[in-house]
Parts: sequence; C-alpha cells; structure tokens
Amino acid sequence: MDINTEIHKAFEVIQNGGIILYPTDTVWGIGCDATNVEAVAKIYALKKRAETQSMIVLINGEKMMYNIFKEIPEVAWQIMDLSENPTTIILDNPRNVAANIIATDKSLGIRVVKEPFCFKLLERMKKPLVSTSANISGQPTPIAFKDISQEIIKGVDYVVNLHQDRIAGKPSTIIKLTNDSQVKVLRK
Repeated sequence: MDINTEIHKAFEVIQNGGIILYPTDTVWGIGCDATNVEAVAKIYALKKRAETQSMIVLINGEKMMYNIFKEIPEVAWQIMDLSENPTTIILDNPRNVAANIIATDKSLGIRVVKEPFCFKLLERMKKPLVSTSANISGQPTPIAFKDISQEIIKGVDYVVNLHQDRIAGKPSTIIKLTNDSQVKVLRK
C-alpha cells in the first residue's frame, strides 16, 4: 500500500471524529485527534479504560510542542535530543487538547515521532494525535498486528494498511518532568 494513500484515508477518518488503528514508532496504536473530546471518549470506551488513566499524544516537533505547553523545561529538550529510543515525556499544564486526555494531576505525556507515517499524518492534521496501545485495558500490549484482538480491529473506524507484518519495538521510555524540574523515569 502507498503511504500517501494511507495518510489521506486516516486523515479523513480523524477529521470526521473517527478513531484509527495505526503503526507507530513503537507498538500499534489506537489514535484520534487529541483535541476532539468525543473521539477521545470513543477510545476510552473501546479499550474499556477509565478516563482517569490518561493516554499520550504524538507530535511532530517543536511548534506543536509549544502549542500544547506554554512552559517547557530545558531538560525536556535535552532528553529528546539525547534519547536513542522513542521517549515519552510527561509535562505539566497542557492546553489546546481535549480535557479528557489530560491526567488528573494536570499533566500530559507527549512523544515526538520520526516514523514516516505518523510524522506525515501529523503534518496533515496540524494537531496532536492520540496514541494508546491497541489492547483492551489490562490485557498485554500486542507487539505485532496479528496479536491485536478482533474486538479492537472491529471497534476502530479505520485500520491503516501499512507494516502489518512488522514486529514492534518495545513501548517508549516514559519520563515525567515537573515545572519545578523534578525528573522521574516511569518506564524504562
């Protein structure tokens, strides 16, 4: 399948408030427009996940990062520059995103993606993309497309037809930064 065709189809679904199943730089993800409260709610319902368990968003660079966070600690840029593996950074006080994607402690995890499909889709959307593992909450994270349950596949509005034979890398490292510059590694 052609990457541009897939980006176009995924973009149309997302623009209409739908949810997609797509390959990320780590594992397969379920995604939607991170500014659309109803679309975010659909993902929580599909995953049977409590809205208190927040999800992360993917962005494609600095501009989008500043659109979500007014204050970005210097160490956040250093971590992103130095990380060899996909790294999710949790920062405080996000804005311009759906309220139901923000954690109860007013933080949000973001990851800058370089993976071509995600990167180009984000360029089209000009908005952050929700990313959460393609499993029912509490079940193991599938590392390959063939491991994703039919319930998830049938529950999304579109399945991206790329990399379905690829075995995923491990989920991203997660680092939480607070505005007072505390750094905590939540997942290596």
